[in-house]
Amino acid sequence: MSRAAIPRRDDFHHWQRFTTRWADNDAYGHVNNTVYYQWFDSAVNAWLVGQGLLDIVAGDPIALVVETRCSYLAPLEFPGEVEVGLALAELGRSSVRYRIGVFAPDQQQAAAGGEFIHVAVGRASRRPVPWPENWRSAFASIS
Repeated sequence: MSRAAIPRRDDFHHWQRFTTRWADNDAYGHVNNTVYYQWFDSAVNAWLVGQGLLDIVAGDPIALVVETRCSYLAPLEFPGEVEVGLALAELGRSSVRYRIGVFAPDQQQAAAGGEFIHVAVGRASRRPVPWPENWRSAFASIS
């Protein structure tokens, strides 16, 4: 299997910093793979909140995760900090695919890279709906 190019810092347009926790390490002494997905989810949703788009209680539409993937490229560990980069990969009528890179501070190449796909759905119907224009404009800011 061939591997995609390793993500680099300049591939990303928005950044979120996280501190690793003692519980993040696994038996092998590095951050467990499940933690990367927590960082993905937190980075995307923090960005949406910061853009004024995500209203957990009453927002309509809502964005549901339909797919994620991650390639692990270098180990990270506790104690430490990580920087998660976010960029737009593709915007559809009712879906968005984000590119995500997880970096150790001051590193130019990602320790992990992946994708996270949201679909806009009506809060009550849970059926796909087009992204509102304010969401589309926000997505354009990270393309």
